[in-house]
Amino acid sequence: MKKSKTLNNQTVEWNQINWRKVERLTFKLQKRIFQASERGDVKAVRKLQKTLIRSWSAKCIAVRRVTQDNQGKNTAGVDGQKSLTPKQRINLVGKLRLTGKAKPTRRVNIPKPGTTETRPLGIPTISDRALQALVKLALEPEWEASFEPNSYGFRPGRSCHDAIEAIFTTINQKAKYVLDADIAKCFDRINHAALLKKINTFPTLRKQVKAWLKAGVLDQGYPFPTNEGTPQGGVISPLLANIALHGMEERVKQYAETLKGNESKTIKRQSLSLIRYADDFVIIHKDVNVIQECQKIIANWLSDIGLELKPSKTRLTHTLDKYDGNVGFEFLGFHIQQHKVGNYRSASNRYGVLGFCTLITPSQLKLKEHLKNLAEVIDTHKTAPQAALISKLNPIIKGWSNYYSTVSSKNTFSKADMLTYSKLRAWAKSRGEGSINKDKYWRTVGDRNWCFSTEEGLELALHGATPIVRHTKTKNTSSPYDGNWIYWSKRRGEYPETPSRVAKLLKRQKGKCTHCGLYFTPIDIVEVDHIKPTSLGGKNTYDNLQLLHKHCHDIKTANDGSLTRTYDKGKVTEERNEAKVSRSVLKER
Repeated sequence: MKKSKTLNNQTVEWNQINWRKVERLTFKLQKRIFQASERGDVKAVRKLQKTLIRSWSAKCIAVRRVTQDNQGKNTAGVDGQKSLTPKQRINLVGKLRLTGKAKPTRRVNIPKPGTTETRPLGIPTISDRALQALVKLALEPEWEASFEPNSYGFRPGRSCHDAIEAIFTTINQKAKYVLDADIAKCFDRINHAALLKKINTFPTLRKQVKAWLKAGVLDQGYPFPTNEGTPQGGVISPLLANIALHGMEERVKQYAETLKGNESKTIKRQSLSLIRYADDFVIIHKDVNVIQECQKIIANWLSDIGLELKPSKTRLTHTLDKYDGNVGFEFLGFHIQQHKVGNYRSASNRYGVLGFCTLITPSQLKLKEHLKNLAEVIDTHKTAPQAALISKLNPIIKGWSNYYSTVSSKNTFSKADMLTYSKLRAWAKSRGEGSINKDKYWRTVGDRNWCFSTEEGLELALHGATPIVRHTKTKNTSSPYDGNWIYWSKRRGEYPETPSRVAKLLKRQKGKCTHCGLYFTPIDIVEVDHIKPTSLGGKNTYDNLQLLHKHCHDIKTANDGSLTRTYDKGKVTEERNEAKVSRSVLKER
């Protein structure tokens, strides 16, 4: 593959890199890896992976993803480095190679949402993160070609909404038994030998992955060995966890083939479903004995890779009738249950009226957590201006509502709006010495009375204003590495958590970045940009907005006059004048 002088010249400045060309060269290799893996050509896969790992283009993308595109809080590894200058990024690109060595990760404990427990993260150094990102670029296309169709967590182009839609499709025509299960400390207990055997890659890469797994952890200054597990916090860890759990679905399908009956093996396989999102999964079948046997089979299968089911989060239930005191189940923040109804409300199949309907609603626990979050925001803004409170509440309300906008959420949304209104009345009373100050805080906007809004027209978002739109599950065999960008860009615009403004811009731009002209992929960080910066008089209207890759946005902002440069002892410092509202980051769950 012939490269331009610009791409071969490793002394090129970071801001002079032709990202369009770099992306195209790297994706071309990834697509070939995906296609070779699909046809089972292992020799071609290994050869292409080695080429990609040596590729200067791929190294640039890996460094950019961990130093520039990363939207998380910058956390230092054991080397103390949090960020890199453009010159340091270029230097790191030249140093990336598989050495078979790795530095220990730094232990950071973060709280688990909704619990008092903490989750231990292992933060690698920036150089290890970049190398992991490079290896992931080579490994992911190979495994995306072989991952099971009902595996949805930590995979490009797939989401929890796809998993929920797969469950709905499985049960909407027949009431079934469900094993709702969770794997105990999945990331922390994966057997290293079993994982490396399953990866089955070339020796140099195997040695490097093993080095990351065995690197150890530094906790409060004390070193500890890592004899099992893959550290959460590493760039490659989610992919390694998916590789470790690959095969669960096929194992229960093999068992399904042995079930008694006159049906063909294909029909028997289709009758049993395992749907997994990361380490949470459900097994669904019409016969409780089959489900119980599947639980034993999966427990034995997990033991081979050092894992086990978590008893407190594993239970057997039924979608329609009570079984062992349980009916329905919770999965990914949704409550899934069937309800008996009269014939006029019941769906039907080719055999007749079903007598029940399948309802998927927001989990009551998640609703409670959401309302608690809103209440905390309101309580911490008792003396703040109304506009500040609305600006803080709106993203929370819109984000939560969008997540549940694909299921039966209207009643839940109404309840959330009513309770939020009650909390806002209390907020207004505390400021008005017993009076709610109706004319000051509430107004009539259009056909809406009692709208919590400011004189300038800033309104509080309503949960109930979010339209309910059924989600379409991704095709089982589709992957972003197949190169069907029209399909994937359209899906991104229709994704439930895509803000309406971003969705409109995606449609207007036909799924492409206006700066580099490339399609937005499911893993790209995209941002809304003002074509004419607000600091230079640009307006916050759709005709002045465009959607860009994050790195393209950085390049555009550096050259559109919205940065002021001040010189201090010969060093250039840059500060953004453009308002924060001009930057809207889209992050897929």
